[in-house]
Amino acid sequence: MSISNDKDLNGMREVSEAVAQTLKRMTAFAAPGMTTKELDLYGGEILKSYGARSAPKLAYKFPGYTCTSINDEVAHGVPKPGKFLKEGDLINIDVSAELNGYWSDNGGSFILGEDLTGKKKLVDASRDILEEAIAQITSGLRIAELGRFIEEEARRRGYKVIRNLVGHGIGRSLHEAPREIPCFYDKSNVSRFKKNTVVAVETFISTKAAYTVETADGWTLKTPDGSYVAQHEHTLIVTEGRPVILTMGNGIFD
Repeated sequence: MSISNDKDLNGMREVSEAVAQTLKRMTAFAAPGMTTKELDLYGGEILKSYGARSAPKLAYKFPGYTCTSINDEVAHGVPKPGKFLKEGDLINIDVSAELNGYWSDNGGSFILGEDLTGKKKLVDASRDILEEAIAQITSGLRIAELGRFIEEEARRRGYKVIRNLVGHGIGRSLHEAPREIPCFYDKSNVSRFKKNTVVAVETFISTKAAYTVETADGWTLKTPDGSYVAQHEHTLIVTEGRPVILTMGNGIFD
């Protein structure tokens, strides 16, 4: 989507505020002993309070309001009543929604309570690399070069990146052009960021695996070797200078 008027800008700000606050409040609400289903229902109520609709439910009939992934689960984790959160879990919450015809996407990983498995460093790397990558986005930048930066920064810190999950354009639907904004260098991707377009940029920083596999539920993606991945994501508007982060209120950079 390209922002062409105040109506579009305001619409994107409103839906982005809904997903940002939902992510922030779900992260604060999560506690050991809670099920991922309880956490998801809480997030669903927050979205409803804004008048927003869950994007994965709306677009794909996903069995939950949000995607909640734990430990070696990387993305699209299905909320379940028998899936309990534990102290020290690496948790990822991905919130996307539609409001008045506009769509926004937002995600973040965090350690629940005490860092029992020493994965906070991984979470910090994912968040910091996203922040550094976003600062480089400007109209005309090759998307492949952003992927190169993310991949090289991950490698410099002793990590890998996931290669079968990518960021994307967004705005009038959940996934739009540019269809792929990878966090790795893809020389065949000759697309460039364009002024006023809305994109969802994300990092998938991994301790070992480079790809995910689908589990038996048909949705949840996890690493094949039990390794860990941290993900962070913002929806933003590309400009000729520093991009405008629409989902800034989610506490990711706090």
